[in-house]
Amino acid sequence: MAKKPAAHATKPKPWTEMATHLVDVAMGRKPADLVIRNGRWVNVHSGEIIAGTDIAIAGGRFAYCGPNASHAIGQGTKVVDAGGRYLVPGLCDAHMHVESGMVTVTEFCRAVIPHGTTSMFIDPHEIANVLGLPGVRLMHDEAVAMPINVHVQMPSCVPSAPGLEHAGAELTVADVAEAMTWENIIGLGEVMNFPGVAANDPVMSGEIAATVRAGKTVGGHYASRDLGLPFHGYVAGGPEDDHEGTRAEDAIARVRQGMKAMLRLGSAWYDVASQIKAVTESGIDPRNFILCTDDSHSGTLVHEGHMDRVVRHAIQQGLKPVTAIQMATINTAQHFRLEREIGSIAPGRLADLLIVSDLAAMTIDEVYARGARLAKGGKLDIDIPAYDYPKTAKNTVKLGKKFRAGDFDITAPKGANEVRVRVIGVIENQAPTRALEADLPVEDGLVAMDRRNDVCQIALVERHRGTGGVTNAFVSGFGYMGDCAMASSVAHDAHHIICVGTNKQDMALAVNRLGQVGGGVVLFSKGKELALVEMPIAGLMSDERAEIVAAKAEKLTEAMRKMGCSLNNAYMQHSLLALVVIPELRISDVGLIDVTTFQKVDLFV
Repeated sequence: MAKKPAAHATKPKPWTEMATHLVDVAMGRKPADLVIRNGRWVNVHSGEIIAGTDIAIAGGRFAYCGPNASHAIGQGTKVVDAGGRYLVPGLCDAHMHVESGMVTVTEFCRAVIPHGTTSMFIDPHEIANVLGLPGVRLMHDEAVAMPINVHVQMPSCVPSAPGLEHAGAELTVADVAEAMTWENIIGLGEVMNFPGVAANDPVMSGEIAATVRAGKTVGGHYASRDLGLPFHGYVAGGPEDDHEGTRAEDAIARVRQGMKAMLRLGSAWYDVASQIKAVTESGIDPRNFILCTDDSHSGTLVHEGHMDRVVRHAIQQGLKPVTAIQMATINTAQHFRLEREIGSIAPGRLADLLIVSDLAAMTIDEVYARGARLAKGGKLDIDIPAYDYPKTAKNTVKLGKKFRAGDFDITAPKGANEVRVRVIGVIENQAPTRALEADLPVEDGLVAMDRRNDVCQIALVERHRGTGGVTNAFVSGFGYMGDCAMASSVAHDAHHIICVGTNKQDMALAVNRLGQVGGGVVLFSKGKELALVEMPIAGLMSDERAEIVAAKAEKLTEAMRKMGCSLNNAYMQHSLLALVVIPELRISDVGLIDVTTFQKVDLFV
């Protein structure tokens, strides 16, 4: 049977235009479009689970929630028997980057709707770093066309750390002010330049002021373990939430200062278990805690889930199911000033609802958004047409030349037989890195890698202006033992090309291959291409279906394993090695960056 088109799930009229009709349905004067009977109402306002509940829906909004909706059933009303199953509000992802899924907004929605996500708050700062404001507009317009609620946060830091990297574009205070007038901009994306906020940088303070004047939410990103004066200065500057905490004390400090603590479980970021102890052990009020994913790989979305995965994980850490669900629904809605639109099953709100057979396991049987069923039994029930990106969003990988193995040579100081170098140390399942040091041999005047001690080479290749520039350094933690190289044009946040390898010939081949296909991620070994995920849209996203991308990504993961890499979601770790706003040591087109001091440092100690 052909799937229904997405048009039936268009956005309902505003509550103000629907109120009289909703009243008539609630009073029994007019029939509902849909009545779901005999459910267990998970009420996130009261914290109760109320058995024997009926829900009446009209015009894509909830009209009646109570013990008996028979008065709202008319000749044209569709009736669904929940059979005693749980009625849960549609799940919200409070902070995420679509581009991390390797797919477009459309394909991301196709992947996550069956997992119960009906609202997303996306920060498209990845595409902004490549295409600037026009790139943000592209994703904004695509988001508006979706059958679920995809709200957009205007990227705040492009580039993320001025002076320490050069992105493909730059956003200004004027750009932020303009974006605040767009219909679907919900606020300012994560303010990553935390030293700038604490120092009253005029760009940061100007962007925050423009957002506050528009009555919208300011997203935070304080990626430091220092909870002293820099943290207090950052909070005073205006950011209202933060997802970069990794310890219980981080969550507690943020909540005490009036921020929302966002706890993330992404494909490679496991920060819920440690921080949720602030609630389960320290007794901090859970109303100020919000669950999110931040970055989810396409394979995670297809095979493990999305916000249902996060809620399930939070419950496993000791939270009551209703409390975990509040952190993924009403808490998020309140934070973004959308409590009267989303986040709960209550009259007037958008009719986003899940029918769940096992609450603790988050077993989702059916997904409704705006009163229409979008998924059943883990399968999408509608068709969402592909979104057509223009040519201007493609062919963005500009190398300027064909790279050779010699471009990745690191010349040792004259006369040295051994050198001590700085090494970027990967931390599994966390965004921060360690600043390590290693003694490496010198062969024919060049510094050699030491794969026996897990030290291989990393190169950042400039790709926006075709300069041919390369920054060479060393990295540890991937465990590569065979001759190989993996290159990616996804390299948060400036998105140059990052190549990690044990063999310079393979490094050259990998970089050149990305230039040929317009971006993506590729793995070579001994001159042979083992895996490739093409991402022609801004060098960040595929134009293929999510399940196809996930299959290619799984092939990549398996190839990495064969080369000796056992890291959980190593591709995600790879893609963050140039993120110069998270400590401790990173690489950029400027050089090797110490993110504890925000200064360029020399490779040699």
